[in-house]
Amino acid sequence: MSTKNVWIATLSAIKRQIILPVLEAINLGGNAAVNLVTGTGLVESRFMHDRQINGPALGWFQMEPRTHDDIWLNFLRYRPDLANRILAASGLTGLPEAENLVQNKAYSACMCRAQYLRTSEPLPSATDAAALSAYHKQHYNTVLGQANAAANTSLFQQAIKA
Repeated sequence: MSTKNVWIATLSAIKRQIILPVLEAINLGGNAAVNLVTGTGLVESRFMHDRQINGPALGWFQMEPRTHDDIWLNFLRYRPDLANRILAASGLTGLPEAENLVQNKAYSACMCRAQYLRTSEPLPSATDAAALSAYHKQHYNTVLGQANAAANTSLFQQAIKA
């Protein structure tokens, strides 16, 4: 088996054994959401880095502690049902510390999805890699971030195929 095939098998396992079930557990699944979160992990860390090199971001989805805390303070605080579903799906209680983004992959995926939920713009088509990449750039990485939507389209295509 080639190295590329091993990576595809691993990506498929991450998508189908971690991301898909945890997003379903918090009632925020569906193909578009699963592909978006999977693609985000590919872009942000290649599912290899739990800590940003020379930066504060944590977990596969490279969420900054400040963003993590803001989601809890200004979003989940007003959505206790969703907050409780996230806690239950990730096996946590209370108000989780950002450090959980490193150790708890289910929690990290939930928080990635919660960040996308903060926008009122609907998710793009589950099979449109360019639209998923642009959505990531606009709503997750931001205008000031280093992500390049055009360059990352191939990573979102990998997420779709996984």
